[in-house]
Amino acid sequence: MRMLETLTCALLFAAGTAMAQSPPGAADLMSAQREAMKALAAMNGAWRGEATTLLPGGERRTITQTERIGPFLGGTVKVIEGRGYDAGGQAVFNAFGVVSFDPATQAYSLRSYSHGRKGDFPLKPTATGYTWDVPAGPTAIIRYTATIKDNRLHEVGDRIAGGAEPVRVFEMQLDRIGDTDWPEQGAIAPR
Repeated sequence: MRMLETLTCALLFAAGTAMAQSPPGAADLMSAQREAMKALAAMNGAWRGEATTLLPGGERRTITQTERIGPFLGGTVKVIEGRGYDAGGQAVFNAFGVVSFDPATQAYSLRSYSHGRKGDFPLKPTATGYTWDVPAGPTAIIRYTATIKDNRLHEVGDRIAGGAEPVRVFEMQLDRIGDTDWPEQGAIAPR
């Protein structure tokens, strides 16, 4: 009888472990996420160019901006790392983002980390790129609009407040400099 109890426990443990690794419905969810990420495939790669930001005092700061963007978790999410460098090659900006798609709500989101802050922002694919909005006070947003065409990623950020004319606070013009296997490649092997 003791052996039967041990065997039953082992089978239950194995079944529970298998369920924890792949819950019911996971394949369908992941398939929907992979399909949705195809709308953002043009983002993938290594990028470099110039980015200009309007500072609070009204002056503009221009840096060399780099981005590496790639699929992760089997193509169900997209991972982004941005780095900006001053004229001397010193890193003066670093951001990390994860774009995901929720099949239940049919919505994309961007979780972003930068300058000690984080945020979740709605992201919308467009025919030529994407848009995303960041709250900028009680009645304002910064709307980022990206266009990707001919291996060039052009993104602008416009501050929109009430009925006032939008103010361009950010512009980035990057050239695709190659493919990247980041972050999918380079995982630690089991042995």
